Order: sequence, then C-alpha cells, then structure tokens
Amino acid sequence: QVQLVESGGGLVQAGGSLRLSCTVTTSRYSGSRYSMGWFRQAPGAEREFVAAINWSGGSTFYADSVKGRFTISRDSVKNTVYLQMNSLKPEDTAVYYCAAGSVETMASSYTYWGQGTQVTVSS
Repeated sequence: QVQLVESGGGLVQAGGSLRLSCTVTTSRYSGSRYSMGWFRQAPGAEREFVAAINWSGGSTFYADSVKGRFTISRDSVKNTVYLQMNSLKPEDTAVYYCAAGSVETMASSYTYWGQGTQVTVSS
C-alpha cells in the first residue's frame, strides 16, 4: 500500500511563488525508492507532465513550459518530494498531482497518485 499526500497549494498573484509537497507513505519499504513526478490538470484540459525526479534525486526532468521557473527536489529522510514554483503565471492555474513510479512524461507510466492540490494564480 502506497499513499501520496500533497499539500501547499493555494491562491497567489502572478509573479509569486508556492512550494508544493508530496509525502510518500508505504508499508513495504522506504518511499524514497520511488521515482516521482508532478502533473497538473486545468479545467477542461488533459493531465500534463510538469516535472519528475529519479529515486536518487540525481536526475530531474521538466516540461518546457516550467523550465527555469519550477524546481523539483526530494528529501529522502522525510520521504517527501517538493515542487518549488516561482514566477507563477495565470496559465499555471490547475490541480497539481504527485505521482510515483516513473520519470516519464506520460501519466500512464505512473503507478500511484495523490489526491491533488489546487493552485490558482490571479492576474
């Protein structure tokens, strides 16, 4: 059983920052063994890849739309993955989901998903 719990969403003005957290809980072994990703889904749109980090934290991947503004990182001791979002734009408004099991850009590559956290960027 693997559970992912996101937090940190909210309302922010354009140009502002937010940091999302995703804590992995597993009964079998350390959650730090999973590669992790962040996705987002705006109303009426498909779920899209945002960023991913491999199990060791040594490799990170970003969508072109967030490169240079978002940073993914992980704390293996806390079994938590972070998404630092800077210079936010109204088009970043979406429900953000963390996912475990891959570093691919396709959502179907991930095995476990969190419940999502809303990020709203006002203009």
